[in-house]
Amino acid sequence: MKILVHISRIIVGVLFIFSGFIKLNDPLGFSYKLQEYFDANVLGLEFLIPFALLIAIFLVIFEILVGVTLLLGYLKKVTLWSLMGMIVFFTFLTFYSAYFNKVTDCGCFGDAIPLTPWESFIKDVILLVFIIVLFVGKKYIQPIGAVASHKWIVFVCFTLCLGFGYYVLMHLPWLDFRPYKVGVNIEEAMQTPDGAPEAELAYHWKFRSNGEDHIITTSGSYPSFSGEFISVDTETISEGYVPPIHDFSIEKDGVDYTKQFLNEDKLVVIVMYNLLKSEKQGMKKINTLVKDAQQAGYKVIGLSASISDQIMEAKQAFNFDLDFYSVDETALKTIVRSNPGILRLERGTIKQKLHWNDSDELNFETNGED
Repeated sequence: MKILVHISRIIVGVLFIFSGFIKLNDPLGFSYKLQEYFDANVLGLEFLIPFALLIAIFLVIFEILVGVTLLLGYLKKVTLWSLMGMIVFFTFLTFYSAYFNKVTDCGCFGDAIPLTPWESFIKDVILLVFIIVLFVGKKYIQPIGAVASHKWIVFVCFTLCLGFGYYVLMHLPWLDFRPYKVGVNIEEAMQTPDGAPEAELAYHWKFRSNGEDHIITTSGSYPSFSGEFISVDTETISEGYVPPIHDFSIEKDGVDYTKQFLNEDKLVVIVMYNLLKSEKQGMKKINTLVKDAQQAGYKVIGLSASISDQIMEAKQAFNFDLDFYSVDETALKTIVRSNPGILRLERGTIKQKLHWNDSDELNFETNGED
Protein backbone atom coordinates (compact mmCIF):
# COMPACT_ATOMS: atom_id res chain seq x y z
CA MET A 1 0.00 0.00 0.00
CA LYS A 2 2.83 2.38 0.87
CA ILE A 3 4.41 1.98 -2.58
CA LEU A 4 1.03 2.45 -4.29
CA VAL A 5 0.47 5.69 -2.36
CA HIS A 6 3.92 6.99 -3.34
CA ILE A 7 3.26 6.18 -7.01
CA SER A 8 -0.18 7.83 -6.86
CA ARG A 9 1.29 10.87 -5.14
CA ILE A 10 3.88 11.40 -7.87
CA ILE A 11 1.47 10.77 -10.76
CA VAL A 12 -1.27 13.06 -9.41
CA GLY A 13 1.12 15.81 -8.31
CA VAL A 14 3.08 15.90 -11.57
CA LEU A 15 -0.06 15.70 -13.71
CA PHE A 16 -1.76 18.55 -11.86
CA ILE A 17 1.35 20.74 -12.18
CA PHE A 18 1.77 19.90 -15.87
CA SER A 19 -1.90 20.44 -16.68
CA GLY A 20 -1.97 23.71 -14.76
CA PHE A 21 1.19 25.03 -16.40
CA ILE A 22 -0.04 24.22 -19.92
CA LYS A 23 -3.25 26.16 -19.25
CA LEU A 24 -1.40 29.01 -17.49
CA ASN A 25 0.73 29.34 -20.63
CA ASP A 26 -2.51 30.25 -22.44
CA PRO A 27 -5.05 31.55 -19.90
CA LEU A 28 -7.11 33.29 -22.58
CA GLY A 29 -7.51 29.99 -24.42
CA PHE A 30 -8.69 28.30 -21.22
CA SER A 31 -11.10 31.18 -20.54
CA TYR A 32 -12.61 30.67 -24.01
CA LYS A 33 -13.15 27.02 -23.11
CA LEU A 34 -14.82 28.00 -19.83
CA GLN A 35 -17.11 30.34 -21.76
CA GLU A 36 -18.22 27.33 -23.80
CA TYR A 37 -19.09 25.47 -20.60
CA PHE A 38 -20.92 28.51 -19.16
CA ASP A 39 -23.00 28.90 -22.32
CA ALA A 40 -26.78 28.59 -22.11
CA ASN A 41 -26.70 25.41 -24.21
CA VAL A 42 -24.26 23.67 -21.84
CA LEU A 43 -24.39 24.56 -18.12
CA GLY A 44 -26.55 27.66 -18.40
CA LEU A 45 -24.20 29.81 -16.29
CA GLU A 46 -24.05 32.80 -18.63
CA PHE A 47 -23.62 35.22 -15.69
CA LEU A 48 -20.11 33.78 -15.21
CA ILE A 49 -18.97 34.48 -18.79
CA PRO A 50 -17.67 38.02 -18.00
CA PHE A 51 -15.51 36.51 -15.23
CA ALA A 52 -14.20 33.59 -17.29
CA LEU A 53 -10.62 34.91 -17.46
CA LEU A 54 -10.40 35.54 -13.71
CA ILE A 55 -11.85 32.10 -12.99
CA ALA A 56 -9.42 30.52 -15.48
CA ILE A 57 -6.38 32.15 -13.85
CA PHE A 58 -7.55 31.19 -10.35
CA LEU A 59 -8.22 27.58 -11.34
CA VAL A 60 -4.90 26.97 -13.10
CA ILE A 61 -2.80 28.56 -10.35
CA PHE A 62 -4.72 26.60 -7.73
CA GLU A 63 -4.23 23.43 -9.78
CA ILE A 64 -0.45 23.98 -9.85
CA LEU A 65 -0.22 24.82 -6.15
CA VAL A 66 -2.22 21.75 -5.12
CA GLY A 67 0.16 19.60 -7.16
CA VAL A 68 3.12 21.25 -5.44
CA THR A 69 1.69 20.83 -1.92
CA LEU A 70 0.94 17.17 -2.63
CA LEU A 71 4.52 16.46 -3.67
CA LEU A 72 5.84 18.40 -0.66
CA GLY A 73 3.41 16.76 1.76
CA TYR A 74 2.34 20.22 2.94
CA LEU A 75 -1.15 20.85 4.39
CA LYS A 76 -2.05 17.23 3.72
CA LYS A 77 -5.71 17.38 4.71
CA VAL A 78 -6.46 20.58 2.77
CA THR A 79 -4.53 19.27 -0.24
CA LEU A 80 -6.36 15.94 -0.38
CA TRP A 81 -9.81 17.51 -0.10
CA SER A 82 -8.87 20.12 -2.71
CA LEU A 83 -7.76 17.35 -5.06
CA MET A 84 -10.96 15.42 -4.46
CA GLY A 85 -13.16 18.47 -5.01
CA MET A 86 -11.42 19.41 -8.24
CA ILE A 87 -11.40 15.90 -9.70
CA VAL A 88 -15.06 15.28 -8.85
CA PHE A 89 -16.01 18.58 -10.50
CA PHE A 90 -13.90 17.92 -13.60
CA THR A 91 -15.15 14.33 -13.88
CA PHE A 92 -18.75 15.55 -13.83
CA LEU A 93 -17.90 18.24 -16.39
CA THR A 94 -16.17 15.87 -18.82
CA PHE A 95 -18.90 13.23 -18.48
CA TYR A 96 -21.58 15.86 -19.14
CA SER A 97 -19.68 17.09 -22.20
CA ALA A 98 -19.10 13.59 -23.52
CA TYR A 99 -22.57 12.15 -22.89
CA PHE A 100 -24.48 15.16 -24.22
CA ASN A 101 -21.82 16.04 -26.84
CA LYS A 102 -21.71 19.67 -25.67
CA VAL A 103 -18.00 20.62 -25.72
CA THR A 104 -15.73 18.73 -28.12
CA ASP A 105 -12.48 19.38 -26.23
CA CYS A 106 -12.27 19.86 -22.47
CA GLY A 107 -9.09 21.96 -22.67
CA CYS A 108 -7.49 19.88 -19.90
CA PHE A 109 -4.07 20.21 -21.51
CA GLY A 110 -4.81 23.25 -23.66
CA ASP A 111 -3.83 22.90 -27.30
CA ALA A 112 -0.74 20.85 -26.36
CA ILE A 113 -2.62 17.53 -26.00
CA PRO A 114 -6.15 17.73 -27.44
CA LEU A 115 -8.48 15.15 -25.90
CA THR A 116 -11.95 14.07 -26.94
CA PRO A 117 -14.66 14.36 -24.25
CA TRP A 118 -14.62 10.60 -23.59
CA GLU A 119 -10.81 10.53 -23.41
CA SER A 120 -10.99 13.40 -20.91
CA PHE A 121 -13.59 11.57 -18.84
CA ILE A 122 -11.50 8.37 -18.74
CA LYS A 123 -8.45 10.39 -17.73
CA ASP A 124 -10.40 11.99 -14.88
CA VAL A 125 -11.75 8.62 -13.70
CA ILE A 126 -8.20 7.23 -13.55
CA LEU A 127 -7.07 10.30 -11.60
CA LEU A 128 -10.04 9.87 -9.26
CA VAL A 129 -8.88 6.32 -8.51
CA PHE A 130 -5.37 7.55 -7.72
CA ILE A 131 -6.76 10.27 -5.42
CA ILE A 132 -8.95 7.72 -3.60
CA VAL A 133 -5.77 5.69 -3.04
CA LEU A 134 -4.17 8.80 -1.51
CA PHE A 135 -7.15 9.21 0.83
CA VAL A 136 -7.04 5.59 1.93
CA GLY A 137 -3.28 5.66 2.50
CA LYS A 138 -2.91 9.25 3.66
CA LYS A 139 -0.83 8.16 6.67
CA TYR A 140 1.94 7.28 4.21
CA ILE A 141 2.05 10.82 2.82
CA GLN A 142 4.95 12.30 4.77
CA PRO A 143 6.51 15.75 4.30
CA ILE A 144 9.59 15.97 2.08
CA GLY A 145 12.50 18.14 3.24
CA ALA A 146 12.30 20.79 5.94
CA VAL A 147 8.66 21.47 6.84
CA ALA A 148 9.47 25.10 7.70
CA SER A 149 10.50 25.73 4.09
CA HIS A 150 7.28 24.43 2.55
CA LYS A 151 5.26 27.63 2.94
CA TRP A 152 8.06 29.61 1.31
CA ILE A 153 8.27 27.15 -1.58
CA VAL A 154 4.51 27.46 -2.10
CA PHE A 155 4.75 31.27 -1.88
CA VAL A 156 7.53 31.35 -4.47
CA CYS A 157 5.51 29.06 -6.78
CA PHE A 158 2.46 31.28 -6.35
CA THR A 159 4.49 34.41 -7.16
CA LEU A 160 6.08 32.78 -10.22
CA CYS A 161 2.65 31.67 -11.45
CA LEU A 162 1.25 35.20 -11.11
CA GLY A 163 4.26 36.66 -12.91
CA PHE A 164 4.13 34.11 -15.71
CA GLY A 165 0.38 34.53 -16.13
CA TYR A 166 0.73 38.31 -16.33
CA TYR A 167 3.54 38.00 -18.89
CA VAL A 168 1.60 35.79 -21.32
CA LEU A 169 -1.49 38.00 -21.02
CA MET A 170 0.51 41.14 -21.80
CA HIS A 171 2.36 39.46 -24.66
CA LEU A 172 1.52 36.03 -26.13
CA PRO A 173 1.75 32.42 -24.91
CA TRP A 174 5.37 31.46 -24.26
CA LEU A 175 4.80 28.11 -25.97
CA ASP A 176 2.54 28.14 -29.03
CA PHE A 177 0.78 24.81 -29.60
CA ARG A 178 -1.82 26.15 -32.01
CA PRO A 179 -1.85 25.48 -35.77
CA TYR A 180 -1.13 29.15 -36.54
CA LYS A 181 2.34 29.22 -34.98
CA VAL A 182 5.21 31.19 -36.53
CA GLY A 183 6.69 29.33 -39.50
CA VAL A 184 3.43 27.68 -40.58
CA ASN A 185 2.20 28.15 -44.13
CA ILE A 186 -1.56 28.58 -43.75
CA GLU A 187 -2.46 27.32 -47.22
CA GLU A 188 -0.36 24.17 -46.82
CA ALA A 189 -1.86 23.52 -43.36
CA MET A 190 -5.32 23.59 -44.94
CA GLN A 191 -4.51 20.79 -47.39
CA THR A 192 -5.40 17.12 -46.99
CA PRO A 193 -2.46 14.92 -48.06
CA ASP A 194 -2.94 12.14 -50.60
CA GLY A 195 -3.87 8.84 -49.00
CA ALA A 196 -5.07 10.44 -45.77
CA PRO A 197 -7.81 8.45 -44.01
CA GLU A 198 -11.29 9.58 -44.91
CA ALA A 199 -14.20 10.00 -42.53
CA GLU A 200 -16.21 6.81 -41.98
CA LEU A 201 -19.95 7.36 -41.76
CA ALA A 202 -22.89 5.11 -41.02
CA TYR A 203 -26.33 5.92 -42.41
CA HIS A 204 -29.31 4.67 -40.42
CA TRP A 205 -32.32 4.50 -42.73
CA LYS A 206 -35.74 4.30 -41.12
CA PHE A 207 -38.57 2.55 -42.97
CA ARG A 208 -42.12 1.57 -42.05
CA SER A 209 -43.52 -1.71 -43.26
CA ASN A 210 -46.73 -3.46 -42.15
CA GLY A 211 -47.11 -0.93 -39.31
CA GLU A 212 -43.62 -1.59 -37.91
CA ASP A 213 -40.47 0.58 -38.06
CA HIS A 214 -37.27 -0.91 -39.45
CA ILE A 215 -33.73 0.54 -39.26
CA ILE A 216 -31.37 -0.38 -42.08
CA THR A 217 -27.72 0.71 -41.75
CA THR A 218 -25.45 1.26 -44.75
CA SER A 219 -22.22 3.10 -45.49
CA GLY A 220 -24.07 5.53 -47.74
CA SER A 221 -26.01 3.74 -50.45
CA TYR A 222 -29.79 3.68 -50.40
CA PRO A 223 -30.87 0.29 -49.04
CA SER A 224 -33.04 -2.16 -50.92
CA PHE A 225 -36.18 -2.22 -48.79
CA SER A 226 -39.79 -2.29 -49.87
CA GLY A 227 -41.21 -0.28 -46.95
CA GLU A 228 -42.12 3.41 -46.71
CA PHE A 229 -39.08 5.66 -46.20
CA ILE A 230 -39.36 7.78 -43.02
CA SER A 231 -35.97 9.38 -42.32
CA VAL A 232 -32.20 8.89 -42.27
CA ASP A 233 -29.69 9.65 -39.50
CA THR A 234 -25.95 9.94 -40.03
CA GLU A 235 -23.45 8.67 -37.47
CA THR A 236 -19.71 9.45 -37.60
CA ILE A 237 -17.78 6.25 -36.94
CA SER A 238 -14.35 7.74 -37.60
CA GLU A 239 -13.46 11.39 -38.16
CA GLY A 240 -10.70 10.63 -40.64
CA TYR A 241 -7.94 13.14 -41.31
CA VAL A 242 -8.70 16.75 -40.37
CA PRO A 243 -6.19 19.38 -41.58
CA PRO A 244 -4.58 21.43 -38.78
CA ILE A 245 -6.29 24.51 -40.22
CA HIS A 246 -9.80 23.76 -41.45
CA ASP A 247 -11.94 26.76 -40.52
CA PHE A 248 -10.06 29.68 -42.09
CA SER A 249 -11.45 31.79 -44.92
CA ILE A 250 -11.28 35.51 -45.67
CA GLU A 251 -14.49 36.93 -47.11
CA LYS A 252 -16.13 40.23 -47.90
CA ASP A 253 -19.55 40.83 -49.44
CA GLY A 254 -19.85 37.14 -50.28
CA VAL A 255 -16.51 37.02 -52.12
CA ASP A 256 -13.69 34.69 -50.95
CA TYR A 257 -10.31 36.47 -50.80
CA THR A 258 -8.40 33.73 -48.98
CA LYS A 259 -6.18 32.60 -51.83
CA GLN A 260 -5.51 36.16 -52.98
CA PHE A 261 -4.17 37.31 -49.62
CA LEU A 262 -2.25 34.11 -48.94
CA ASN A 263 -0.33 34.77 -52.16
CA GLU A 264 0.71 38.29 -51.12
CA ASP A 265 4.49 38.74 -50.84
CA LYS A 266 4.23 41.33 -48.07
CA LEU A 267 1.12 41.26 -45.92
CA VAL A 268 0.37 42.57 -42.45
CA VAL A 269 -2.85 41.31 -40.86
CA ILE A 270 -4.53 43.09 -37.97
CA VAL A 271 -6.73 40.62 -36.08
CA MET A 272 -9.62 42.07 -34.07
CA TYR A 273 -12.06 39.22 -33.50
CA ASN A 274 -14.60 41.48 -31.78
CA LEU A 275 -14.27 45.26 -32.16
CA LEU A 276 -16.52 45.89 -29.17
CA LYS A 277 -14.05 43.98 -26.98
CA SER A 278 -10.84 45.29 -28.59
CA GLU A 279 -8.57 47.14 -26.19
CA LYS A 280 -8.68 50.86 -26.93
CA GLN A 281 -5.01 51.44 -26.15
CA GLY A 282 -4.12 48.68 -28.57
CA MET A 283 -6.34 50.17 -31.27
CA LYS A 284 -4.43 53.45 -31.00
CA LYS A 285 -1.07 51.70 -31.34
CA ILE A 286 -2.35 49.72 -34.30
CA ASN A 287 -3.21 52.89 -36.18
CA THR A 288 0.44 54.00 -36.07
CA LEU A 289 1.61 50.54 -37.11
CA VAL A 290 -0.73 50.49 -40.12
CA LYS A 291 0.78 53.69 -41.48
CA ASP A 292 4.35 52.43 -40.93
CA ALA A 293 3.57 49.11 -42.65
CA GLN A 294 1.98 50.80 -45.65
CA GLN A 295 4.98 53.12 -46.01
CA ALA A 296 7.23 50.04 -46.00
CA GLY A 297 5.29 48.66 -48.97
CA TYR A 298 3.09 46.17 -47.12
CA LYS A 299 -0.51 45.36 -47.90
CA VAL A 300 -2.41 45.80 -44.61
CA ILE A 301 -5.84 44.30 -43.93
CA GLY A 302 -8.05 43.89 -40.90
CA LEU A 303 -9.80 40.64 -39.97
CA SER A 304 -12.84 40.65 -37.73
CA ALA A 305 -16.07 38.80 -37.04
CA SER A 306 -17.82 42.06 -36.16
CA ILE A 307 -20.73 43.38 -38.21
CA SER A 308 -20.26 46.15 -40.78
CA ASP A 309 -21.72 48.90 -38.58
CA GLN A 310 -19.21 48.16 -35.82
CA ILE A 311 -16.39 48.14 -38.36
CA MET A 312 -17.43 51.55 -39.70
CA GLU A 313 -17.61 52.98 -36.17
CA ALA A 314 -14.12 51.68 -35.38
CA LYS A 315 -12.66 53.04 -38.62
CA GLN A 316 -14.09 56.47 -37.88
CA ALA A 317 -13.14 56.47 -34.19
CA PHE A 318 -9.52 55.45 -34.77
CA ASN A 319 -9.08 56.77 -38.32
CA PHE A 320 -8.11 53.34 -39.67
CA ASP A 321 -6.91 53.43 -43.27
CA LEU A 322 -7.40 49.75 -44.08
CA ASP A 323 -10.06 47.40 -45.40
CA PHE A 324 -11.71 44.88 -43.11
CA TYR A 325 -12.64 41.32 -44.08
CA SER A 326 -14.77 38.73 -42.33
CA VAL A 327 -13.33 35.63 -40.66
CA ASP A 328 -14.95 33.21 -38.19
CA GLU A 329 -14.58 34.49 -34.61
CA THR A 330 -13.33 31.17 -33.24
CA ALA A 331 -10.64 31.02 -35.92
CA LEU A 332 -9.49 34.55 -35.09
CA LYS A 333 -9.31 33.75 -31.37
CA THR A 334 -7.18 30.74 -32.25
CA ILE A 335 -4.83 32.65 -34.55
CA VAL A 336 -3.58 35.14 -31.94
CA ARG A 337 -4.39 35.59 -28.24
CA SER A 338 -4.60 39.35 -28.46
CA ASN A 339 -7.39 41.72 -29.45
CA PRO A 340 -6.01 43.43 -31.48
CA GLY A 341 -3.20 41.13 -32.62
CA ILE A 342 -0.70 41.38 -35.45
CA LEU A 343 0.60 38.92 -38.06
CA ARG A 344 3.22 39.44 -40.75
CA LEU A 345 2.85 36.98 -43.62
CA GLU A 346 4.96 36.19 -46.65
CA ARG A 347 3.05 34.25 -49.30
CA GLY A 348 0.88 32.65 -46.63
CA THR A 349 3.71 31.80 -44.23
CA ILE A 350 3.48 33.37 -40.78
CA LYS A 351 6.75 35.22 -40.19
CA GLN A 352 5.76 37.14 -37.06
CA LYS A 353 2.89 37.08 -34.59
CA LEU A 354 2.64 39.81 -31.98
CA HIS A 355 0.51 41.12 -29.15
CA TRP A 356 -0.39 44.77 -29.62
CA ASN A 357 1.86 45.57 -26.67
CA ASP A 358 4.77 44.40 -28.83
CA SER A 359 3.74 46.19 -32.03
CA ASP A 360 7.03 48.12 -32.11
CA GLU A 361 8.83 44.79 -32.61
CA LEU A 362 7.22 44.23 -36.00
CA ASN A 363 10.05 43.74 -38.47
CA PHE A 364 9.36 45.26 -41.87
CA GLU A 365 11.58 43.20 -44.14
CA THR A 366 12.50 44.70 -47.49
CA ASN A 367 14.61 41.88 -48.93
CA GLY A 368 12.31 38.92 -48.25
CA GLU A 369 14.67 37.45 -45.66
CA ASP A 370 14.22 37.10 -41.90
